[in-house]
Amino acid sequence: MKYCPTTDDIDGAFLASPGSAAWHRHMAILVRSAGQRDFPLRLEQVLRAITGFDTILINTYKGRHRPLLIHDDYPPENRPQAIDRYLSGAYLLDPFFTAMSGGLDSGVYRLQELAPDRFESSDYYAHYYRGLGLADEVGLFARVGEDVLMVVSLGFQAKAPLKRRALQVLKNVEPMIETLLMEYWKWQGVHFQSTLEKYAPVEAAFASFGREVLTAREQEIVRLLLAGHSTKSAARELDISDGTVKVHRKHIYQRLDVSSQSQLFQLFLEHISLVSLQINARSDRN
Repeated sequence: MKYCPTTDDIDGAFLASPGSAAWHRHMAILVRSAGQRDFPLRLEQVLRAITGFDTILINTYKGRHRPLLIHDDYPPENRPQAIDRYLSGAYLLDPFFTAMSGGLDSGVYRLQELAPDRFESSDYYAHYYRGLGLADEVGLFARVGEDVLMVVSLGFQAKAPLKRRALQVLKNVEPMIETLLMEYWKWQGVHFQSTLEKYAPVEAAFASFGREVLTAREQEIVRLLLAGHSTKSAARELDISDGTVKVHRKHIYQRLDVSSQSQLFQLFLEHISLVSLQINARSDRN
């Protein structure tokens, strides 16, 4: 049944306040600019005012295809680490991407709600969060098309953490922001659609990583460990014992000639970069 809101919960006193007047002026500007190319920048300015984030990244996702970058505020020196490597295939380890692939839809979600139990100990976290000075992230997920999700990712440094009030504000304004993003995609999506569909998913990277020397079960364990699952969590996911996971991990290290999970992570990044280049080359030829 479709939700039909009532007017019983409207706070007239809030609407009469100066803060409400300023907020609605900014909303009016966003509504007028929703179909324009500069809307993401205007949205960034408003979201920064209400949350105080340190970084913003707006990506569009279609199925398991490579994400399409819409907008970001990363300085040039951080782009190779924060943007280029992520888009080339490391997004496969992103908890946000994993959650979307599992059916997550519109809403506001904090990184710690979606990440595996040992995610903050993973090399992915060290590379993409700690390495960029970030301690937390919150994502505003908006379904802008039948099979397209847009995610506004806001990063927060440890010295200026995400506050509970800011998180609640994001949850309160999410319906309006999603509607505006839908309008933006309606008018501007045509400029991105062909690029979004151009490149095939690099999901093949997981399927082919270590295929010559690893068993199918060992490949599954590699995927879970790289994503930040502990031995116990991986065992629960695969319905096997902790000891079995440890034995498999020992065999994985031996067969891939690595001695640590950090080396395994680097080997995987090199592999997905190679796979991505191969896929893109085939797409360009076609």
